[in-house]
Amino acid sequence: MTVRAEASGPTLTYSKMRGVVAILIAFMKQRRMGLNDFIQKIATNSYPCKHPEVQSILKISQPEEPELMNANPSPPPSPSQQINLGPSSNPHATPSDFHFLKVIGKGSFGKVLLARHKAEEEFYAVKVLQKKAILKKKEEKHIMSERNVLLKNVKHPFLVGLHFSFQTADKLYFVLDYINGGELFYHLQRERCFLEPRARFYAAEIASALGYLHSLNIVYRDLKPENILLDSQGHIILTDFGLCKENIEHNGTTSTFCGTPEYLAPEVLHKQPYDRTVDWWCLGAVLYEMLYGLPPFYSRNTAEMYDNILNKPLQLKPNITNSARHLLEGLLQKDRTKRVGAKEDFMEIKNHIFFSPINWDDLINKKITPPFNPNVSGPSDLQHFDPEFTDEPVPNSIGQSSDSILITASVQEAAEAFLGFSYAPPMDSFL
Repeated sequence: MTVRAEASGPTLTYSKMRGVVAILIAFMKQRRMGLNDFIQKIATNSYPCKHPEVQSILKISQPEEPELMNANPSPPPSPSQQINLGPSSNPHATPSDFHFLKVIGKGSFGKVLLARHKAEEEFYAVKVLQKKAILKKKEEKHIMSERNVLLKNVKHPFLVGLHFSFQTADKLYFVLDYINGGELFYHLQRERCFLEPRARFYAAEIASALGYLHSLNIVYRDLKPENILLDSQGHIILTDFGLCKENIEHNGTTSTFCGTPEYLAPEVLHKQPYDRTVDWWCLGAVLYEMLYGLPPFYSRNTAEMYDNILNKPLQLKPNITNSARHLLEGLLQKDRTKRVGAKEDFMEIKNHIFFSPINWDDLINKKITPPFNPNVSGPSDLQHFDPEFTDEPVPNSIGQSSDSILITASVQEAAEAFLGFSYAPPMDSFL
């Protein structure tokens, strides 16, 4: 990691540099915590910041979608509460169809594994989720929402695609595009920040993906560098749709308190109704981080950071162009009704002067050469994945089929809750 001092500023001594590195390491570890887990942790402890607005934010409340943060979850759903998406099951797919090769990611409910389909010999990223863990936290609606959004992604080049999904008695399996150019977060860690042309390219591809989701009345809600991948050529791929909110019309709002602390918009922190402009705030936060190395309003003290987001004016150093400054000020506008994107959504972003060098038709057709090539040699090249994941052994249970598992009462409840999860593409899609 390279640490630079401003040319006109004070000398960065070795001891100060170590302090900066320590802050960055703490920041990286903290941000990998889920928002809900983080709030549950700090809500039970004394906290140094006593700002009334921040205390209100940290207080566990009953949100619009109670399964997000309900500290006392109710029993698993009864048959009358089954999620049924219709006749889309794929009875032929099983875990034994795959060789599970490496762990390449982890989350609250399971793991993501590199797998090779035995018959097709194609490589996939298979997201394996534990039904029991999902039901315990009452997150089944969000898992099914993620599946719904994935089904709609097939027509956009910058969104990860779902090939098919299936389930066993105790697990859900998403069979996804395998993307091995690394997380944007991983590359930011290594390089600290990006030059403006590179940041513009990534921001344009991200904005294109968000605009497409908005055209489907989907609000993404969790844009952050960890959810932005690079493919083998260096193009953006947006992933992880667990916090997406469906059916948000052009002027529609929602009010669930969710997201990642560094990227929460002021209206979310205020627990006010919010709309799709929340995604444009997050785009501003990610663009700021690409240019400066840390998110805007960042503090190691999360309560202080929330206070900064709500009350502190945006401060921009003079080492960016006026067009970048203008866009950041527009995206990171605390009043969502005045934010860039509030009136005409993606068209406002697309037409902003910062993106004037971008040919949007060429961008969507991947005719623009990415500014950075991950230089991966093939599917087995895992150089851009964190060894924390790839060094972990693949659990034997991942490849078990349901007929090798004892069906207990809790497993039966899980099977009922996720009725209709399995998905197979129509036969003509293979022709």
